[in-house]
Amino acid sequence: MATEERTVTEERTMAAAAEPMVRRAQDARGVRTLTLNRPQSFNALSEAMLVALQEELDAIAADESVRVVVLAAEGKAFCAGHDLKEMRAKPSLGYYRELFAQCTRMMLGLVRLPVPVIARVQGIATAAGCQLVAQCDLAVASSAARFAVSGINLGLFCSTPSVPLLRNVPRKPAFEMLVTGDFIDAAQARSLGLVNRVAEPARLDAEIETLLASIVAKPRAVIAMGKELFYGQVELGLQAAYAAAGETMACNMLEEAALEGVQAFIDKRKPRW
Repeated sequence: MATEERTVTEERTMAAAAEPMVRRAQDARGVRTLTLNRPQSFNALSEAMLVALQEELDAIAADESVRVVVLAAEGKAFCAGHDLKEMRAKPSLGYYRELFAQCTRMMLGLVRLPVPVIARVQGIATAAGCQLVAQCDLAVASSAARFAVSGINLGLFCSTPSVPLLRNVPRKPAFEMLVTGDFIDAAQARSLGLVNRVAEPARLDAEIETLLASIVAKPRAVIAMGKELFYGQVELGLQAAYAAAGETMACNMLEEAALEGVQAFIDKRKPRW
């Protein structure tokens, strides 16, 4: 009996290893869905997972057929952060520096994509998993989802997750999350600005679809231009931000999509994009 159980376990392990770390799918509208596919490890951001995500983001950046990205996850957890067993097995400053640099490249890759990225959060998102939600452009959460930057409970301040967290959540609530490691629920996450919308689990995909339908109806080039400006001006002073925004608006007005959109407004008709 023990041998049979061991064989079944080995078969399951081999089957899991054969599955891609990140599943990819795309519909006719150009909605690319990336699904974190290591539910048995709560979709932890292992080195291999980071590499797989980076490869997918690099491919999307070069693919003009993609209009929106949905970042989803298999299993009960969205993402439980870094793989702590893997990290503990290689205790050296050089390794940790490279690991966090690798994670930073991937997170910045989300920002640099010319298309919006929506996090589909069906379960817990902790530490770097919460960071991943915060770094996406938009987030829709199941009412069953929970969020925490919980490294402090292990003696590790969630420094890198604090970067996008503080750019989503007001300072005092963000600091409270970081120094307590306590969970917040989906409703709290929405009230703080960490997620855009919350839906009951059975309605999660329908809620995401409302966002997708609105986004894909807009010109891709204009959204790309707007996303670049959106993140760029946040890091500037007020005067420099207005200068960058004004230049973007001026260039945008000469885009074919804007010329058609403005003319359609004048003509009281729908734009023909």
